[in-house]
Parts: sequence; C-alpha cells; structure tokens
Amino acid sequence: MYTTQHLRLRRMMLCALFTALTAVCSQIALPMPWGIPVNLALFAVYLAGVRLGPVWGAVSQLVYLGLAAVGVPVMAGLSGGPAALFGRTGGYAIGYLAAALITGALAARRQTFLRFCLAMAAGCAGCYALGTVWFMAVSGIGLWQSLTLCVLPFLPGDAVKILLAAWVGVRLRRALPGGEGGNAR
Repeated sequence: MYTTQHLRLRRMMLCALFTALTAVCSQIALPMPWGIPVNLALFAVYLAGVRLGPVWGAVSQLVYLGLAAVGVPVMAGLSGGPAALFGRTGGYAIGYLAAALITGALAARRQTFLRFCLAMAAGCAGCYALGTVWFMAVSGIGLWQSLTLCVLPFLPGDAVKILLAAWVGVRLRRALPGGEGGNAR
C-alpha cells in the first residue's frame, strides 16, 4: 500500500516529467513563414491532463511557464524569459494551463480514446481562446486576422496531435494501471 507521502512524491515526479516532456516537445518545431512555429508542446500538455488529472496537469504546465519566465530556454526555438513568455504568442503558452486543466477535467470520468479526443479538443479550444485574445491585445490585430494567422493554419496539425495523444494516453493508462488520471485532484 502506498503512503500519502509516497503518493505526493509520485505526483511531483510525474509533474516534473510532464514539465520536461512539454519542454522537449516545444523544441520539436517547424518554423512557419508568419513567425509562429508549429511544435508538439500541446501533445505533451494533453498527456499531462489525461495522466495527471486537471490539477496536477495544470501544475506541470505552471512549472513549465515558471521556468520560461525566469529565462530557462524551454519554449520553442530554445527561447525563454519574459520577452518570450509575454510576447505576441505568449498567450498560447499560458493557454497550456487551460488546456491541461480542461483536458484533465473532461477526461477524468471515462478514460476512452473518444473521450480523450473530445477532452483534448476542448482543451485546445481553451488554449486557442486565451492565446488569441492575448495575441489581439498585444498586436492590435483584429479577430479574423488573428484567427487566420494563429489558429486556422494549425488546426490540421492539432487534429493529428490530438489523435496521437489520445492513442498514447489510452496506452499509458493500460501500461500504468493506477495512474493519476482524474484521481489526482
């Protein structure tokens, strides 16, 4: 039987693991002509939500953002610091908190491939909503142009990331029974 201290340590270790996974996946990026890279960070964020649950999944992303804020080069292109985090696209990185929280909350009850896909799609929408509002405020660009620059070109890649993350999430649940899932609140 696990003690409370053991469970807390396990959650912290998993939180650190998903923080690191987000940092690594942020570096797997394709530069785009409009300056916003396509990377795999949301893939890691989705997995954090389904494996750690809403609270600890969001905590893993809060740690990621904290590292970025103090200058650790964890963001795309090995960037970090306040300029990277609070720049035009920083709202999307901050949206990782919302994505992990929403994904974890919606995937907690029934952990199936379809449920994971739907939860991740909702998490992605939360990330995009926060990021787009932030982008509009910082850049002064209107909604339609912001969506055209920051959302629409990324939707096909996000669909692939969601399918892949849901598939991996189901496999992780099977491979690691008793995982945190929705129970890590």
